[in-house]
Amino acid sequence: MRRLIVNADDLGADQARNEGIFEAIRAGIVTSASLLPNGPALDHALEGIRSGGFQQVSFAAHLNLSEGRPLAEGLTRLAGPDGKFLGKAGAHRLLGGAGDASLEAEIAGEAALQIGKLLDAGIAVTHIDGHQHVHVFPAALPAVTETAKAFGIARMRIPDEAVPPDGGALEENLLEESRRFASLGREARRRLAAAGIASSDHFLGLALKGRLDLEQLVELAGTLPEGTTELMVHPGRVPARDAFSAFSSADRERELEALLHPRFRLALQAAGVILVSFREIGP
Repeated sequence: MRRLIVNADDLGADQARNEGIFEAIRAGIVTSASLLPNGPALDHALEGIRSGGFQQVSFAAHLNLSEGRPLAEGLTRLAGPDGKFLGKAGAHRLLGGAGDASLEAEIAGEAALQIGKLLDAGIAVTHIDGHQHVHVFPAALPAVTETAKAFGIARMRIPDEAVPPDGGALEENLLEESRRFASLGREARRRLAAAGIASSDHFLGLALKGRLDLEQLVELAGTLPEGTTELMVHPGRVPARDAFSAFSSADRERELEALLHPRFRLALQAAGVILVSFREIGP
């Protein structure tokens, strides 16, 4: 049996992204979404969820340790002098090595606040993933795992996508990034299995970042492996002004239109692929 979770990231980043994700959920093609606990448009996202119609959708805490402002105060390792996270490159450098007690304490405290914020808002958090995959970095994974277990969350994204040895048509920076996340994901899968944390059998989306189109979706539908695959997507409408990160662009809208196209659903049906959410993954 081949099952597919279509997980939309960055719900709560801005209203245009929220609207695009909600559009794809209502169309029945996005089955899971990741909420940014410190996203500028989190309240707008929560309001949309409370409006109803999302009972079958799974929601993740999209842990953010890299962009915007943390929920915790007085952070000296994760945040800079301006009180903001260090940015993607800075956070990845910090989290890429082995953690120490003070850093892991800050990560655990911030993760607990972010998860708790969503739970307090009435969101049934089914799983955890990370903004820019920070949750699988060596310094973060132990603290995030223990925090997840403390909240009774037993599912987590593992971004261990198999990247073609020759890189396919990937640009060098995207190829390097995809390989790095995949390597971190492979190590995370081993550690999370030992900790009793479940995930999908397979993961896709690293190599499609910013370039997902209809033809790739149709091809993907016919080549999915047996088991459950998570497809990470980034749909949305283009905002009038980017309020959160540099990723917001026409790429998001093109991705949304590709996901909504009838050919993608027909390709899934022809291949016998069943759309599911993270709720169907057993811990």
